[in-house]
Amino acid sequence: MTTSDCAVLRHSRRRAWRTVAALLAVFALTAAACGGTDDDDGASATEPAAETTEAAAPETTQAPAPADAAPSGEPIKVMTVTTLNAAGPTYHNIANTAEAYASYINARGGIGGRPLEVTVCDEMFDPAVAAACAREAVEENMVAVVGSFTFFAESIVPVIAESDITWFGPCCPITPSELTSPHSFPIGNQPMYAVGIIKRAVEDGCRAINAVIIDGAQIFLPPMENAIAALGQSFGDIIILPPTAQDYSSEVAQATTDADCVIGIVSETPYITWNTAWTQSGTDARQYGPQGNLNEISAAGNEESTDGDIIGGMYPDISTAPWDEYRLALDEGGWDTTEHDYNSLGGMGTWAAFAAFAQIAETIDGEITATSFFEAASATDNLDLGGMVPVLDFTQEWTDGLEGYQRLFNRSVVFSVLQDGKVVPLTTEFEDVGELATGNAG
Repeated sequence: MTTSDCAVLRHSRRRAWRTVAALLAVFALTAAACGGTDDDDGASATEPAAETTEAAAPETTQAPAPADAAPSGEPIKVMTVTTLNAAGPTYHNIANTAEAYASYINARGGIGGRPLEVTVCDEMFDPAVAAACAREAVEENMVAVVGSFTFFAESIVPVIAESDITWFGPCCPITPSELTSPHSFPIGNQPMYAVGIIKRAVEDGCRAINAVIIDGAQIFLPPMENAIAALGQSFGDIIILPPTAQDYSSEVAQATTDADCVIGIVSETPYITWNTAWTQSGTDARQYGPQGNLNEISAAGNEESTDGDIIGGMYPDISTAPWDEYRLALDEGGWDTTEHDYNSLGGMGTWAAFAAFAQIAETIDGEITATSFFEAASATDNLDLGGMVPVLDFTQEWTDGLEGYQRLFNRSVVFSVLQDGKVVPLTTEFEDVGELATGNAG
């Protein structure tokens, strides 16, 4: 999940809502990072009712040999909310990953011996439909809403919280409730990747740094400017990039003037046009950009000029060891990994959320309900997902960090690099950049 994405200090609920409005302007940025795909043939975003499906592997599923006895008893019911039918980007990788996890874990004994039942609720990019998803979660006694991404969490989180249903493990928290509600447990770390790539650029020896921000994503600038100032530098120039253009030659020329490195907060589709102009410019500058956007798709045809470009992200590359089971689940389920991007915030973020949900649910003595899971999650101080994200402590809010971001438990980044047009892991050790985002170099 474009990535993905807010970084402005909020001093009141009114200001927070203005921030949400601004976030909607960067929809494409988050969509691409989450691995969203354009689907102009989808249903209208004003469709009046939520569409839900129960988790099931595709018809081509090759059932794995169970490692444990088949799960039995009442299912543990959870929901995943995302956009599947709309006139813009959709997130089938999120829905598919939720279903792949259910098939995978149920073939291995379920959770505490009980089957996991996942309902995917399609909010159709409509806040009214998102609210209908929330009501369904309450009516169906869901234990939690897991691994979701929507721009309309404000239509969901307050509703489900009244029934102690947890908004658990979103990759890309972007709304006030996701970042402040005690019933929200984000695993992702937006906007920290923007801070991380600045830190990496300075450490790599960049001394003349320009920034390129897609128009509408100016909310990334406060923590970015905090970070570069704390590191003793400043941006030579900040270019606001039109989100759509046939040619970015003039913007590339401006960005590369007197610069050895260029920081980009740009979504995947504009990056395609941008990288063509980048190649034509003949610049020797190096680019630094976000996971899911500066990627193999946007580098295609410009492999030489993007060689060595650095990618900052929330999760290690899907090829690394923490995702062994994820890759196995996709393979066992027969999912076509060329059709949708699973090496993305949406795909990996959803898998991490379900792995974390299962780990916490296994600790509950007695009945697994919305309330017992919320209490168990709230008491979790050592969530270890084997390197998918840093070890997280849900008992410690970020009260001394960016105002309005107290539920941002993960503030660390990792890096990849483009080599011959392919994304290759560069680091596997997480770097905490939370202090840097506030303007403290540590």
